[in-house]
Amino acid sequence: MASAASAVVSGILALTSLVPSLPQTVTNGASILGTLSAPSLSLTGVNGIISWGSDTVDNTNPYIGGPISGTGPTYNFNIARGFIAPDGVNRSALLVNGAFPAPTIEANWGDTITVNVCNHITGPEEGTALHWHGILQKTTPWFDGVPSVQQCPIAPGQCFTYSFLADLYGTSWYHSHYSAQYAGGLAGAMIIHGPSQVAYDYDVGPILLSDWYHASYEQLVEQVMTPAAAPPKSDNNLINGKMNYNCSLITDGQSCVPNAGLSKFKFHSGKKMRLRLINSGAEGIQRFTIDGHSMTVFANDFVPIQPYTTNVVTLGIGQRSDVIVNGIGEPNSAYWMRSDLSPTCDLTNQPHALAAIYYETADTTSLPTTTATPYDDSKCGNDDLNKTIPYFPFPATSNPATTQDVVITAGPNATGSFLFYMNGESFRGNYDHPILVLANQGNVSYPLDPEWNVYNFGTNSSVRIIVQNTFPASHPMHLHGHNFNVLAEGVGTWDGTITHQHNTQRRDVQLVQPGTASAPGYLVLQYDTDNPGVWPFHCHIAWHVSAGLYINTIEQETLLQKRVLPNSVMQTCVAWANYTGHDVVDEIDSGLKRSKPRDVLLF
Repeated sequence: MASAASAVVSGILALTSLVPSLPQTVTNGASILGTLSAPSLSLTGVNGIISWGSDTVDNTNPYIGGPISGTGPTYNFNIARGFIAPDGVNRSALLVNGAFPAPTIEANWGDTITVNVCNHITGPEEGTALHWHGILQKTTPWFDGVPSVQQCPIAPGQCFTYSFLADLYGTSWYHSHYSAQYAGGLAGAMIIHGPSQVAYDYDVGPILLSDWYHASYEQLVEQVMTPAAAPPKSDNNLINGKMNYNCSLITDGQSCVPNAGLSKFKFHSGKKMRLRLINSGAEGIQRFTIDGHSMTVFANDFVPIQPYTTNVVTLGIGQRSDVIVNGIGEPNSAYWMRSDLSPTCDLTNQPHALAAIYYETADTTSLPTTTATPYDDSKCGNDDLNKTIPYFPFPATSNPATTQDVVITAGPNATGSFLFYMNGESFRGNYDHPILVLANQGNVSYPLDPEWNVYNFGTNSSVRIIVQNTFPASHPMHLHGHNFNVLAEGVGTWDGTITHQHNTQRRDVQLVQPGTASAPGYLVLQYDTDNPGVWPFHCHIAWHVSAGLYINTIEQETLLQKRVLPNSVMQTCVAWANYTGHDVVDEIDSGLKRSKPRDVLLF
């Protein structure tokens, strides 16, 4: 058993008052998340409009059908560097419209979301691209947002417009998919309102859980790629972009202010609150608890499930859970909300995150005095599959059209750099030649570019992927363009047993447990190839994907070749080529510079 009550937390609390030392504009820029000024979300959709009509969780399979409203919100995002101090340590970060976390996107199920993204990154200049995590992109695969796969990066000084259908509903997030930029702040929540199979009184909104590093993401990626270097450890853990830090631990001269400020949330006695939990970090598994409260989980990722009650929610990078919390506290009471980076599974110097919950008449300047909830930290994986049953059945076929084994290994390359491999190949992309564009033009075989790690599943109607992890750490495996059926997971040799075959768990990220060559962690997933495109399948730990833990899958190549790519996709590549032709940035992870390839990696 493990508990968030520790000497580290006690030391931070000794320096803590809930009257923060820094204003919100210094800690989080333009964001109001984590403050009592952050509004509750609507219970009936954006602007109080239920646009999904008679579509419900009982009668509509969103993978086959769903509403199309013909309208939707438009967002204008300007990405630039700025200084923030989320935990009191001042550092440069990548911000959207000056905010960390980045602005929350809200839409209704069936809306078309339009986001105009302009790259104003300087000091130094960089490309960028945004991925809309969990969106299927069934008619718009070119807007999935992965440079070198579906698009070229957005060049400095250039803009690119994403427009896509909110084809699923629930809780998700968006983030940069250019190098490890999102570890430097470039991530925000994405809420798609839709029907619910459970009732609640308040929607508290997104709760982003993120490990945090005081070094820049460029420094961290360079450390990862340096021969014989130790992997980086996170410096802190944040809830909605806030946490305090013990400034006596600073050794490199960074500016640090103690008691920067914690996130605060309002609860309502006797009411039911919906919390939208998101692991938006770079490396760590989060264990989320609320002192004295249990939680009813009713959705994982974009998949409504049959509700179950728990005291702790485990989230790997990229995973989300929607929970209901009963307001059992008295109107004048206060409680701690906690999220711990797993002491067993993660690399961190300070694993504990705190936020304060206040009921209606509680003193919002006083510290809660509640006790942490104990939990089991022995498994570096998600809850057992038998706990998570989708509310709307969507069974996996017994006999998939094709099966692909994928073995994860790791080790130094010829230059001594530590890389990850999938079936013996470590991924490297080429920003100038997105694979989707090439596949659309009929180029679906890459024997001369094995490092692109392309698996072409042709016209097979379904695919089963059996992942075997021989590395002694877990990997949150994410498949773009799909929610997959999770048939089985564990350690050792899969015996062919499928958990709840007629209604297996589905989600878009699942943890594969640590393993060894003789006893690998395994994950068996399956999906229908109903989405013509090129879809990445990768570990969502920023440092692992930077070191090549990544493959690309092509499905339904004939249908893909019939699609007409928007002109903006090609124009973005022209702009990127013009930029790199005169000012090539120094890519240090799994992408290749056009004019000077290096033995290093970018995603």
